[in-house]
Amino acid sequence: MVFINKAFIVSISLLISFFLKGKDQQQYSLHGYAQGTDYSIKYFAESPVVTQAAVDSILLKIDSSMSLYKPYSLISRFNNSMDSLSIDAYFVAVMNKSFEIFKDTQGKFDVTVAPLVQAWGFGPKPINLFPDSAEIKKLLQNVGMNYLELKGNRLLKKKPGIHIDLNGIAQGYSVDVVANYLVSKGVTSYVVEIGGEIRMKGPKPDGSAMRIGIEGPALNEQSEPQIRHVISFNEGAVTTSGNYRKYLKNGGKKISHLINPKTGYPLDNRLISVTIYAKDALTADGYDNAVMAMDIEEALAFVNARKGMEAYIIYHRKDGSVTDTLTSGFKKMIVN
Repeated sequence: MVFINKAFIVSISLLISFFLKGKDQQQYSLHGYAQGTDYSIKYFAESPVVTQAAVDSILLKIDSSMSLYKPYSLISRFNNSMDSLSIDAYFVAVMNKSFEIFKDTQGKFDVTVAPLVQAWGFGPKPINLFPDSAEIKKLLQNVGMNYLELKGNRLLKKKPGIHIDLNGIAQGYSVDVVANYLVSKGVTSYVVEIGGEIRMKGPKPDGSAMRIGIEGPALNEQSEPQIRHVISFNEGAVTTSGNYRKYLKNGGKKISHLINPKTGYPLDNRLISVTIYAKDALTADGYDNAVMAMDIEEALAFVNARKGMEAYIIYHRKDGSVTDTLTSGFKKMIVN
């Protein structure tokens, strides 16, 4: 698949209006900046049981584990190691899910794509030139999750040149960690959003459901992105992978940040964005990347074959025009 730097690609707009009914609970809102993007949390409780300081502390710990932009992080230390490193529980959880998705998608999702992401200009360091075919061929020698092994809390690499990038899945995991923290504080109605990745649980205290606006490119792709649908559900997560916001240009050609780990080149297919619904954000965030690497028929068949997963897909027709499609379960979530 495709592996991506997700923090800036996704834009799922929150269209959530909370209305208080009753005198026991009230709405609390938190807003901040972490992991290279904004976050927003809304929850109901009798008192402010969750503070911004607590949330910032959680996200800082996750960054210290898996951020490529922090030289002291565990992932940076692993990438600079020759063979192995002991990692924390956050890192272990994300790697376990990454191995699962790698196998389930037959390698369309691959966290060892880091050298390619960097070579094409989407990593933590700036580049001056795009790679040529010889460099791509060389980089591919160090790509493949079969070169990784997780033994307990120790992550091993079978080649010293193996580097990993978790930007395409770790943000969804961050959403889950924060959501689980809210639950541990007794919160039963909430929305957690980090960089457009969302997990929520409802209904609101008045019994009504929460709503989320799903954004996508305008039909002519020249105008600003717009809300394509509004969906509602009581519990679960939605995340989006797309190529219409984050890209570079090589002459007149757009270079997608989505890199194919099998060819070494940016993805160049008909899909524009994929929004996945799943029970948790870690699952949705990992799979939305993989589905982006598929053609439209394969993508729909793949999602339909997996229990508890739904998808909304925006893509180009063969004539270049923009259209969309969705699974039957996703259609049921749309608010008319």
